[in-house]
Amino acid sequence: MSSTSKSKKKILALIPARGGSKGIPGKNIVDVGGLPLIAYSIKTARQAKLVNKVVVATDGEEITRVALKYKASVIQLPKKLTGDRSSIIGSVLYAIKELEKRGESYDAIALLEPTSPLRKKGDIDNAIKILLKNYNKTDAVVSVGEVHIESPYIMKKIEKGFIKPLMEEKNIIRQLLPKVYFPYGVIYLCKTSVLKKQKTFYPKRITPYLIERWQNYEVDDIFDLVCVEAVMKGIKK
Repeated sequence: MSSTSKSKKKILALIPARGGSKGIPGKNIVDVGGLPLIAYSIKTARQAKLVNKVVVATDGEEITRVALKYKASVIQLPKKLTGDRSSIIGSVLYAIKELEKRGESYDAIALLEPTSPLRKKGDIDNAIKILLKNYNKTDAVVSVGEVHIESPYIMKKIEKGFIKPLMEEKNIIRQLLPKVYFPYGVIYLCKTSVLKKQKTFYPKRITPYLIERWQNYEVDDIFDLVCVEAVMKGIKK
């Protein structure tokens, strides 16, 4: 691909944020370091030079208000797509369809989870550059962080009241274990055509985008929230 064709690719930053949450009530707009949690994702997306539009897909009135305050567009999701058992991909496909009804189409979707606010300024653009550079060789770019003490090689399970190894590995030496990675929600980037066909951000051809250790946090409960706030304070020093 030439640099000219690269520049013509349109990228949508999509932030799904349902109103309900069991772990932390109103999680997506809870105050974190003086800002609503979702504001971090919106602000970082708006700073990205290769993003053409930032959209928040939600069913929440308060989330809508916050999204508009931080200058993101909003798509209202139907309740059937925002229940506890609803998948994110359903919301993504709905948002794509709604935008297409308005005459808007995008070559790739950058899914940004609002519960993963620890992004560096260049993360979104750098992930997009990876996709553009390898456009004919890959279909998606997913952020992954190296797993440390939670490695599956040393994890255990409880079976019939006894602790058993999760994986049948013998003579484990932690320092010699292979590196394993977890897909933290900094960015899930996928070609729109692939998303519509395969209905997943995990198609067969995925390129990793490596994030740093301090970014390996997602806000699912109060303990995660405490960790994220501590990291934010630490990286500002």
